[in-house]
Amino acid sequence: MVAIGWAVAVFVGVFVAAPYSGAHLNPAITLAMTILGKLELNLLPFYMMAQLLGASAGAFLNWVLYRDHFNATDDPNVQLGAFATMPAIHSPLNNLLSEIIGSFVLVIAVLFIVVPSSSLGALDALPVALLVLGIGVSLGGPTGYAINPARDLGPRIVHQLLPIKGKGNSGWNYAWVPVLGPFLGALLAATVFHFLF
Repeated sequence: MVAIGWAVAVFVGVFVAAPYSGAHLNPAITLAMTILGKLELNLLPFYMMAQLLGASAGAFLNWVLYRDHFNATDDPNVQLGAFATMPAIHSPLNNLLSEIIGSFVLVIAVLFIVVPSSSLGALDALPVALLVLGIGVSLGGPTGYAINPARDLGPRIVHQLLPIKGKGNSGWNYAWVPVLGPFLGALLAATVFHFLF
């Protein structure tokens, strides 16, 4: 159900944001588009800051809506899991590899989806949503598939700042994985895409 929820959220986000930003919801995809010359370099920091702020705002609103539930939950790991990803088995190199592969799949597929000759117009949001669903159910188990640095970092910062009853730490010893992994996956995808086109 979580994977379906994320897929629907991505569908709505891409569908709504496409006319205004080209649906830049993910700093890893924004980085790949910048490397490939599809986005001006001077826009990169503004897009990434907006993505981080958007993810943070979403996490804050989630806490506002479910505040009583968070406070009634005794398990700090369950609380953190509503904000940020954590690995099923803590193995930093394998966790990083998982995020690199998942992000590579996301970014390379998105790059092919946005090629003008393969565009579905307004329905381009649907294949991206199905892609996120597929990544979630096939590659998501080891790390919770952040595949988006803002999606993990923004909510993790919000978790750190919020007064949640009985919360534990915010998992900062792991936080570098869901940030670095998607960026490395995006760099790899942009490189492969560049050589293909």
